[in-house]
Amino acid sequence: MGRGKIEIKRIENSTNRQVTFSKRRAGIIKKAREIGVLCDAEVGVVVFSSAGKLHDYCSPKTTLSRILEKYQTNSGKILWDEKHKSLSAEIDRVKKENDNMQIELRHMKGEDLNSLQPKELISIEEALQNGQTNLRDKQMEHWRMRRRNDKMLEDEHRLLAFRVHQQDVELSGDMRELELGYHHNRDFAAQMPFTFRVQPSHPNLQEDK
Repeated sequence: MGRGKIEIKRIENSTNRQVTFSKRRAGIIKKAREIGVLCDAEVGVVVFSSAGKLHDYCSPKTTLSRILEKYQTNSGKILWDEKHKSLSAEIDRVKKENDNMQIELRHMKGEDLNSLQPKELISIEEALQNGQTNLRDKQMEHWRMRRRNDKMLEDEHRLLAFRVHQQDVELSGDMRELELGYHHNRDFAAQMPFTFRVQPSHPNLQEDK
């Protein structure tokens, strides 16, 4: 008996649907790879899962963006507007600028200098000298700022030390006044008459006679 024909419709069970998606996706990408190798064709496959996850494949000799550009040119369908074109051009410009900066950085490090002309070498030498001058100026600025901070800390330390010394002097003066007052009161008590210094602690016995 032959195999029954499977009805093509959405699989309701989420687990079975995910398993089928993984198998069919792998099969599609395998077929795309085979047709690209066997027939020397440019193939691009883009698949989005139900959860929005991207899966793609592109022939090794090309890129997906080039395939889309060819599709747009041959089909006459506009895949992106002028805004996206200008954005793509800006991305290319930034990439190129970044590549040039990487090359200049290698030159500044003394790498890949054999291919440069004398004029270019002079420009690199001037740039290094300017950078060294700016570096020294920056170091001097940091040194001056550090000296100012140290000076401020020293002034604050002197001020705090003066205030502590002033408080110690005031405290010593108060203690001396207390000591002088204590001796003065003691001398005054010693000079008082005996009758004023001693209070009777028992009744007068003569009044009972």
